Amino acid sequence: MSALLLRDLRLALRAGGGFGLGLAFFLIVTVMVPFSVGPQSSLLESIAPGVLWLGALLACLLSLDRLLALDWEDGSLDLLATAPLPLESVVTIKALAHWITTGLPLVLAAPVLGVLLNLPGPGYGWLVISLTLGTPALSVIGTFGAALTVGLKRGGLLLSLLVLPLYVPTLIFGAEVARRGAAGMETTTPLLMLAGITAAAVALLPFASAAVLRVNLR
Repeated sequence: MSALLLRDLRLALRAGGGFGLGLAFFLIVTVMVPFSVGPQSSLLESIAPGVLWLGALLACLLSLDRLLALDWEDGSLDLLATAPLPLESVVTIKALAHWITTGLPLVLAAPVLGVLLNLPGPGYGWLVISLTLGTPALSVIGTFGAALTVGLKRGGLLLSLLVLPLYVPTLIFGAEVARRGAAGMETTTPLLMLAGITAAAVALLPFASAAVLRVNLR
C-alpha cells in the first residue's frame, strides 16, 4: 500500500495535476476577487470565507480527471484490479494521494491567501479547521466521480457535472464554519455536519468507487 501511495504521489507531481495546478488556481481566484468586487474592506470580510472555500473546491476539481485516467491509459488499472490488494484499498490510496498533493497544500495556503481577502483575525483558525475536515471529503467524492467516468472520451466535463452537485453540502457547511468562526459565532452545528459528511464519504464511497471500477473494467 505504501508503494502504491508513493507511486501515485510521484505521478501526481510529475504530471502537473496536483500541487502546482491547484495552488496556482487557488491564488488566481483569490487575487481576482478583489478586482471584481472592489476594494471595500467590509465587503471582502463578509465574502472571504465563502470565496476561499469555493476556490479550494474548484482547485480540487481541476486534477480529478487525471486521477484514474493515467492508470487507465497505460493498463495499470487492470493490473491493480487483479492484484491481491482489494480494489477498495486502491481507491482509498488514490484519494489519499490526491488529498496530499492537492487538498493539504490548499489547507496550508488558505491562511496566507486569506490576507488578500481581508479575512477577520478569528476566522483564520476556523478556516484551517474547516478545510482540514472538509477537503478529504472532496478527494473521496472526486475519486468516485473519476471512477464513474474513467475510460470515457472527454470525460472531464462529465466528471465536473457529476461531482459538483455532490460537493455542495461540503461547501455549504465548510464555508459556514469559516463564516461563523470569523464572526465569533457558535460553530458546533456546521462543524458536526461537516465531520459527518466527511466520515460518511470516507466510509462508504470507496466501496461504491470500487464497484463502479469493476463494472467499467469488464
